[in-house]
Amino acid sequence: MASVSTLIQILPLVAGFALAADYPGIPKDLTTPVQQRVAFKGPNAISVAWNTYQKLNEGCVQYGKSANSLTSQACSTQSLTYGTSRTWANTVVLSGLDAATTYYYKINSTNSTVNQFMTARTPGDKTAFNLDVVVDLGVYGADGYTTSRKRDIPYVQPALNHTTIAALARTIDNYDFVIHPGDFAYADDWYLKPKNLLDGKNAYAAILENFYDQLAPIADRKPYMVSPGNHEAACTEIPFSSGLCPEGQKNFTDFLTRFNGQMPTSFASSSKNVTAQAAAKKAQALANPPFWYSFEYGMAHIVMIDTETDFPSAPDAAGGSANLGGGPFGKTPTQQLDFLDADLSSVDRTVTPWVIVAGHRPWYSTGDSKNICTPCQKAFEPLFYKYGVDLGVFGHVHNSQRFNPVYNNIADTAGLKNPKAPAYIIAGGAGNIEGLSDVGANFSTNVFAYGDEFSYATLKFKDAKNLQIDFLRSDTGEVLDSSVVYKEHAVAFVRN
Repeated sequence: MASVSTLIQILPLVAGFALAADYPGIPKDLTTPVQQRVAFKGPNAISVAWNTYQKLNEGCVQYGKSANSLTSQACSTQSLTYGTSRTWANTVVLSGLDAATTYYYKINSTNSTVNQFMTARTPGDKTAFNLDVVVDLGVYGADGYTTSRKRDIPYVQPALNHTTIAALARTIDNYDFVIHPGDFAYADDWYLKPKNLLDGKNAYAAILENFYDQLAPIADRKPYMVSPGNHEAACTEIPFSSGLCPEGQKNFTDFLTRFNGQMPTSFASSSKNVTAQAAAKKAQALANPPFWYSFEYGMAHIVMIDTETDFPSAPDAAGGSANLGGGPFGKTPTQQLDFLDADLSSVDRTVTPWVIVAGHRPWYSTGDSKNICTPCQKAFEPLFYKYGVDLGVFGHVHNSQRFNPVYNNIADTAGLKNPKAPAYIIAGGAGNIEGLSDVGANFSTNVFAYGDEFSYATLKFKDAKNLQIDFLRSDTGEVLDSSVVYKEHAVAFVRN
């Protein structure tokens, strides 16, 4: 967060700089797909999304099970933008797909290539799989993070190695998909570059374009599942001009435009239990993607939540502690919590034994107490415990942390061997212009904390009873911490 006095000190340094945003070049063919991304849209559906430098009357995707035989096609007229964006976001849903199957696809354009994805495993499929977790990931290069953990303001040296994104690319065959609960690009930190101080609107847009281009080699092949963080609310990271807040830098505008229609609601219940089926239908009706929703993959039920708005005293909501005035996005004040209650109550552990919930702001963290989201804990933790969530995944704090199972600030005496309380991790060390956070003072249930270099997490679903959690150093691939949560999952419907 920059103060007005800091800006006044920095402004004289602007002299001599070329005040221009570092936009990517625009292709000659304005229908050329850029910033490509795929996501699970349903148990037998994938959404393909991309941006273009002109509005498309119709966007189409050819696809099939062979790279040389793209015999099917799906189209959509959805092509969305907002006032300060140079691009339009396009989304097409491919449905009726076979489960756990590799498909090849090509976005229709004179300048596009064939790519591939794998569809979701059927709920109940007990095949082992891995997913990667990244949070708080920013643009790299002259306008973003470097390979150094320290930030150097007002000037940041260009990075030649984008560490975490490079690691995801290098290991792309080792994981099935990625979850990213909040903070993308850090475009609202444009003010940290002196050349941007008089060009905030364009700098914001340019950073977003560059970031999603950098992410595309991962997100166009591996389903990339998202939910919002505080940097998507944006705008008050700096008092831009005299309080002017350009469209796109307020109220999650870019996040909502970019991921509109791409994330699922929640999957229909795979349980034979009638009550569970009814609860899942209720959850589908209450889901509000890309803010809160759920999906299933093999033996995992995964819920993405919004820790920014839409619950009492939410930090980014109107009147919240962050003063960002975001949302609400639900039709009622309790829609998100009603969704989570219905969704978690529907989970049949005989089908999907593992329940993972991912959001942005944690309520357990080492270091400064400002890292703790007390309203989040009050709103969400009782539901986590009641329905036996196995792991809470968070970020916001720019380092990596792991906590033994804990509820209401009290450690579960069972530890990692069949606890009732959820275990928690923070995977906020992926790298951004703000640098890494010092680990700081310990918390009683914390068993691992690392903030020396950029890092991320991998969740390895080994079987119905064993979940391995690894933290990896991004530049070297070194395993920094490894643990296994053991759960019997002996009860179909958990009620603690």
